[in-house]
Amino acid sequence: MSSWKQIVLAFVIVVAAVAAWARFYPGAPEVLSRWGIDWAYGAMPPAKDTAAAGARQTERTRIATIVASPASMATINDRLQAIGTGRANASVTVNPYSSGRLAELLVESGSHVDKGQIIASLDSDTEIIAQNRAKLALQDAQSKLDRVKSLRASNAATPVAVADAEVVLAGAKLALQDAELALQRRSILAPIAGTVGILPISAGNYVTNQSAIATLDDRSSILVDFQVPERFAAAVKVGAQLTATPIANPSNAYTGTVSAIDNHIDEKSRTLLVKAKIANPADSLRAGMSFSITMKFPGETYPAVSPLAILWGSEGAYVWQIEDGKARRLPVRIIQRNTETVLIDAKIDSGDMVVIEGTQSVSEGGEVRIAGQDQRAANAAEGS
Repeated sequence: MSSWKQIVLAFVIVVAAVAAWARFYPGAPEVLSRWGIDWAYGAMPPAKDTAAAGARQTERTRIATIVASPASMATINDRLQAIGTGRANASVTVNPYSSGRLAELLVESGSHVDKGQIIASLDSDTEIIAQNRAKLALQDAQSKLDRVKSLRASNAATPVAVADAEVVLAGAKLALQDAELALQRRSILAPIAGTVGILPISAGNYVTNQSAIATLDDRSSILVDFQVPERFAAAVKVGAQLTATPIANPSNAYTGTVSAIDNHIDEKSRTLLVKAKIANPADSLRAGMSFSITMKFPGETYPAVSPLAILWGSEGAYVWQIEDGKARRLPVRIIQRNTETVLIDAKIDSGDMVVIEGTQSVSEGGEVRIAGQDQRAANAAEGS
């Protein structure tokens, strides 16, 4: 290509570039006016209102469309978990009142007995003889009193003799009661209703009042002792409900209530001893079992928002709160995460809208439009 053609091509390119600059650059008229060639800009065909269109487009993009949900108020769930040991509602080791040879055992291991039922008996020959002797003495005293009274009717006996005979009769009655009680105590009764444990002794053995004949457990309900940390001491009340789960069988959970609370906190462990009662109608629980105890306490009330509303920045967690159609970045402190909500510590009221979708297009102070809000407003207007 010859040099003059190259010069013409370069000139055309420069003119085209200047014309494009003058037409599309927003500050071109001012620059041309300073150079004294504003006539060139006026000679150009009027361009479309690009700036106005760009402004309208910018205005449209500045109003971000988002999805928002209202905040609510919720109570924090303060939970206590502890390990407890179960024991029978009542457990008694049965001992005889007196010494003697064990004549008979009337129960078997694992059998259920009622209160007052005879479970064993001692040899009672001596006590039977004592009872018969007391009966004879009572009959003799009664006969003597009758004779003295008949003599007194004919003035053959003094009032003092009648009184002495009455005292002898009263003593005979007491002696008979004592003999009957001694005989009765040769039979060993169940002091409570319950289940008989493994019998530690058999018939024919000589026993004393220190010998264990049987152990009885009342398993109609199970008592669970567990330790409560010091910070829960004021929250635990008698009658409060709890859940007890056997550690050996975690698929079964039982509902119980607090039945007793100790009157002091242990200085070494800084815990409070608490006793709970669990119903055991199916007799599926045993004394000595370990339980996982769970108690829930109502705590303080905090704002609750959707988990999608929580965002993280260099300064920690925050949410976008909508006020008068504009977004405001609100720092929050997470208190508790639940299945559907997150409890936060922030200056937010129930019903305040927070952004849950479209957060990437939200900026501080930027206008936002809640998706579907206009349609809901129109539907409400049509319904009214």
